[in-house]
Amino acid sequence: MNTLSINYLKLVRLKENKSLSFLLRIIFSGFMLNSCTEKIDIPLDSSYIRLVVEGAITTDTMPHTVKITTTASYYLNEPAPVVRGASVTISDGPDIFPLSEILPGVYETDASVFGLPGHTYSLSIKLAEAIGGYTDYSARAYLNKVASLDSVGLRYNPDWGRSGVWEVKCYVLEPPTIDYYRFMIYRNNYLVTDSINKWFVTDDKFFNGNYTNGATVAYLNQGNPGEGLRVGDIVTVEVDNISKDYFDFIMQVQAEVRGSNPLFSGPPANVKGNIDHGAVGFFTAYDLTRKGAVTPNFSGGKAFKQQGNIMETRK
Repeated sequence: MNTLSINYLKLVRLKENKSLSFLLRIIFSGFMLNSCTEKIDIPLDSSYIRLVVEGAITTDTMPHTVKITTTASYYLNEPAPVVRGASVTISDGPDIFPLSEILPGVYETDASVFGLPGHTYSLSIKLAEAIGGYTDYSARAYLNKVASLDSVGLRYNPDWGRSGVWEVKCYVLEPPTIDYYRFMIYRNNYLVTDSINKWFVTDDKFFNGNYTNGATVAYLNQGNPGEGLRVGDIVTVEVDNISKDYFDFIMQVQAEVRGSNPLFSGPPANVKGNIDHGAVGFFTAYDLTRKGAVTPNFSGGKAFKQQGNIMETRK
């Protein structure tokens, strides 16, 4: 499972302090409009602690992880406090999968667990001590089926930027249903899109029910050490069919992390998740498909390769 990244945890802290960012915007605006200065003390309430949950179940056969922490003071410059000793389960009704605490605040299923398309999964958390006034928290997520990728293409554009840019392209017959997708990019099994700020998510408005004949889903900067490719590197695309609620959640987090115009945007608000009792975060379920391509020789300039027999979908 891919994490929401430290950026999201920092965002949670910011939101818990009575819209500190918005107050600072107002103060800054007043400073720009008035040459007089005055000391202003802003009271910040750090006593209200809420649960933060990050978890998923997918169609991969693997340990599935749920991470449980709490919100913390905006000024606490250290990792969020973890929640230990919780009883955690994931269930689709007939089957109940218990999770074991493998690290403080990190809970995992058995490695044999996998999700099934068309099933609704429930996350249940029972805390040893109440947080935010509750000991029991839960969430539900429906697992949508994804159309299997046909192939992946790599196109090198040497005249884009200083070092050139790779386009990562997907080829797939998209179903006529309304779907939402997240694209994750790997280079030699290393996750390039390793934080929520790097994820590419989209709906299927422009290709619903059609064949995506080389839709670009990622750009890799050849001059960036974390993205640049060498001949023979395997680039793998993972496509996750996510729910609309999770799509909206990701979009809201990205908008808050990337920021907005401080003078014209509204006050910051907590990103809406699907955990009950006012907890922060999201529990999601999704089907996925993977395909990859081997990086071709691009020493002569432009290059293109389409391949469909690398890194087949795991079920």
